[in-house]
Amino acid sequence: MYTLDAARERRLLWLLALTQFTIIMDFMIMMPLGPQIMTAFQITPAAFAGAVSAYSWCSGLSGLLAATYIDRFDRRRLLLTIYALFVLANLACALASSYPLLLAARAFAGITGGVLGSVVMAIVGDVIPAARRGAAMGIIMTAFSLAAVVGVPAGVLIGAHFTWAAPFFLLVLLSGVFCLAASRVVPSLTLHLSGRPRPLAEVVPDLWRLLTNPRHMNAFALTFTMMVSHMLVIPFISPILVANHGVLPGQLSWLYLFGGAATLFTSRAVGRLADRYGSRNVFRIAVCISALPVLFVTHLPALPFIAMVLFFPFFMVAMSSRMVPMQALLTTVPEPAQRGAFLSANSALQAVGTGCGAWFGGLLLSTQADGRIAGYGTAGWLAVALALVVVLWVTRIKSTADNRTALPGLASTE
Repeated sequence: MYTLDAARERRLLWLLALTQFTIIMDFMIMMPLGPQIMTAFQITPAAFAGAVSAYSWCSGLSGLLAATYIDRFDRRRLLLTIYALFVLANLACALASSYPLLLAARAFAGITGGVLGSVVMAIVGDVIPAARRGAAMGIIMTAFSLAAVVGVPAGVLIGAHFTWAAPFFLLVLLSGVFCLAASRVVPSLTLHLSGRPRPLAEVVPDLWRLLTNPRHMNAFALTFTMMVSHMLVIPFISPILVANHGVLPGQLSWLYLFGGAATLFTSRAVGRLADRYGSRNVFRIAVCISALPVLFVTHLPALPFIAMVLFFPFFMVAMSSRMVPMQALLTTVPEPAQRGAFLSANSALQAVGTGCGAWFGGLLLSTQADGRIAGYGTAGWLAVALALVVVLWVTRIKSTADNRTALPGLASTE
């Protein structure tokens, strides 16, 4: 285990959180920029969904494949190399002059983002002792809140006042600064190289056994289906509001600002409810409740913009409240020795499900002669149907405690 003084450890953790912030913002910013990107390249909602999906698919697959080689390099050198490629990928996105170039750039960004996320988690595992790792992960997870409350609204506002490419130039600037900071803050991390690197002949079979464990497969199916349901709706909110309801691109930042801020206050409360009443029970209730705002947003009537601003936090809270108990439940599925590998694989499947949901959702939509987008209601009904399937499927998710032979007087826990 590496030994860092408290001040340097804090600097390292916050730098890794900022690195994670750029990864999350890179993925999230595409969705509210949808109307401008579709107009700039004269593409359909399905083609736009393809660009969103390309990032997710490549991110998930690269993150999964990283397990076969990530332990063969100095963590610092690998972080700096992949981060530099991530900067170049976002520069390519900003400079893309055609849809095929944008698609290729988003795929490249997904590849680098997926590996970068894996390296960040590996560094935390190497440097932070187990007794303080929970607090360290809390710092890393602030990246999601920063991206939702600061990154996306700022990117949308910049994109509305300049061009769709402006947020990607901003990402290039931020990522470049953080990469330079990493070269000064991140120490050389090579202790994991002291032993003989595990050959692929051992790594690949272990990964296959992890993926094909029946209990794990049930959990992966839950994650995949939930993310498909999620992404049938989420990526197309901005294009629908602009095309069908006359919302200006600059106004979208207010929706994401208030929606993201609301989740800051509710996510922890939902987590406490899951601890008290059981992750499985809270998950079922959250999924059922979320059906109403999903159907409302996909069948949105003519409303003044202020009403949309007031509604959006309820929608965001409902959607995020499904994810908190689901993630808590999934941490109970693997044996402790396999938890890290299982969660990495689950994150990869989550990204693949995200891409599949966005891609299929785009296929359901079409642009009419007057510029309005049709088919969103169908996507909403399908999203709710899949979510209700998940409510039934969650009974198949078994924790390690459920899987052990029950002993007299021994209570099973999630």
